[in-house]
Parts: sequence; C-alpha cells; structure tokens
Amino acid sequence: LCFLIYHRTFIYPFFTRGRPFPLQLLFFGTLFCIYNGFLQGYYLVYCAEYPNDWCTDIRFTSGLLLFLLGMGINIHSDLLLRQLRKPGEVTYKIPQGGLFTYVSGANYFGEIVEWFGFAIATWSLPAFAFAFFTLCCIGPRAYHHHRYYLKTFTDYPKSRKALIPFVF
Repeated sequence: LCFLIYHRTFIYPFFTRGRPFPLQLLFFGTLFCIYNGFLQGYYLVYCAEYPNDWCTDIRFTSGLLLFLLGMGINIHSDLLLRQLRKPGEVTYKIPQGGLFTYVSGANYFGEIVEWFGFAIATWSLPAFAFAFFTLCCIGPRAYHHHRYYLKTFTDYPKSRKALIPFVF
C-alpha cells in the first residue's frame, strides 16, 4: 500500500503528459485522500481485530493477490498511456497493448481490482465502501472514454469493452 501511495504521489505526476491539471481538482482530491486515508487507517488501527493466523486466511491471501494484480495492471496501463504522447502533445491517441487490447479503461479496471483486493484482504466495511465508491466514480468514466474513442476514431477496435474484459 505504501508503494502505491508513493507511486501515485511522487512518481506518476512527473511523467504525465498533456493538458494542465486544474488546481481545484488537486485540492479536492487531496482532501478526499486525507479523509479516506484517515478513515482506513483509523479503522485498521483502532477497530479491526484479526486473529493471529489472519495472514494465512483465504480472504487475506486472495485479497492481497488481487490488490497486487490490480496495482500491476494500473501501473502498466498508466505507463502505456504516458507513452502515447510526445512531450507537448495534447491530442488523444488509441491506447494499445496490455489490457488495452480488451478494454478502453484498463487503468480504471486495475484500480478497481486493486481496491476490491484491499477490501477483501482487510475485510473491513470502510475498505468495501471505498472500493464501491471507486467503482461508482471511475466505472462511468471508463464507459464515457470508451464511447468517446468509438465516436472519435473510425479504426477503434470494435471488440474492446469499456471496463471489464469480454463483459462490459
């Protein structure tokens, strides 16, 4: 989890290309992350009680594996998106490779898998709430990106789904 936070905070922003990011979104995103981080941390430190063998429980191990899988998909998809544009370019291009072969929102899919994995690993209501919130917020973004790509690019792969490979 610490690596993911470090990556999103200190690595990812310096490699993005395209239009400037609105300061208001940065401010509200920061507020949300502070609140959510406090909520998750408070629950895990003061409310959660796990048995001594929790690290071998199927919920923890499967959740951890899902979290790591989602994080890998997310980081790889972000890398592919960054490589689409040359410095100074702001035009949209069709993402290729990785899970972009199957879905328009591979980075969103990875993030959703990540947070549902975290929720399963911690088996906590705040984590499930955050995972559901993530799905509800970025799921529609993936759908709208998909529609935009289909409308904008005549050569966009028609077999690609919006968010979930082979399903949606």
